[in-house]
Amino acid sequence: MTEIRHRAAVLGKPISHSLSPLIHNTAYKAMGLDDWFYDSHEVDELSLGDFIGELDPRWHGLSLTMPLKKAIMPMGQTANRWAEKLGVANTAIFDWRPGASGPGIRLYNTDVAGINLAITNALRKHGRNDDATYATLPAKALIIGSGNTACSAIAACSTMQIEHVTIAARHADKAHAIAPLAQTFGMSVDVISLRQIPEIIGTERIVISTLPSHAADSTASAILPYDTGDLNGILLDVIYDPRPTLLMQAYRRKGGLAIGGEEMLLYQAIPQLAYMTGTDFDALPPHLDGTIRLALQEVL
Repeated sequence: MTEIRHRAAVLGKPISHSLSPLIHNTAYKAMGLDDWFYDSHEVDELSLGDFIGELDPRWHGLSLTMPLKKAIMPMGQTANRWAEKLGVANTAIFDWRPGASGPGIRLYNTDVAGINLAITNALRKHGRNDDATYATLPAKALIIGSGNTACSAIAACSTMQIEHVTIAARHADKAHAIAPLAQTFGMSVDVISLRQIPEIIGTERIVISTLPSHAADSTASAILPYDTGDLNGILLDVIYDPRPTLLMQAYRRKGGLAIGGEEMLLYQAIPQLAYMTGTDFDALPPHLDGTIRLALQEVL
């Protein structure tokens, strides 16, 4: 058996559902990294510092999920624009120095890239980039939710030629709190309630739902009987269990293109892999996303 010399993991609470170990270990195999291993650990905000304090130089990095994306911020230095701008990181990279009591920690946000790549690759794969109907939709996006992932979704929209963002949320105060973020990226913004979604969804080029599992089910039920007209945009629902979600099913039945959260998960993991293994992006195996996608399809 090959000795494990290099470690990484995903932390969060709950964590048993995570597909990150499958993604990263599949990639290690494709990259020929036989002495690398990635697993999961249930860690909350109070125990995060202690967990990191017990690591040794075999550890190269961590993936962070709820509720740790903000908790990690005081423990390291932001290393990319999105971690700096949003104040949340889903990736911690360790720099071990002789004589130091612990590692230096570089913090990255790869969720923004994950959302962008999930959407742009799906549009290209399904020929929507060349679809005249899609192209004539207003440069508008609908973000459903108001948490950390919604902030990453707003940032991602700024990289996809979106000019106006509508935030739909269960709690108006939280939606209004993150609304100024869109303006910092040069986009106009408004806030609506979840029950207003059927009224506008037909004019949105991009729809991103960041709600927890089943939280958008009532919205899906409201969309189906509503006279939305044909939906010609794209929906990303960040949930991958259940798959497809009721919201995805409703969007597809109205004619739209809908993708699940496994696509975002895949594409946010690829830059993590590059950072953790010290591999240039251009040196990653060709079609690595396809290799990982096949592994995901076997378990989903």
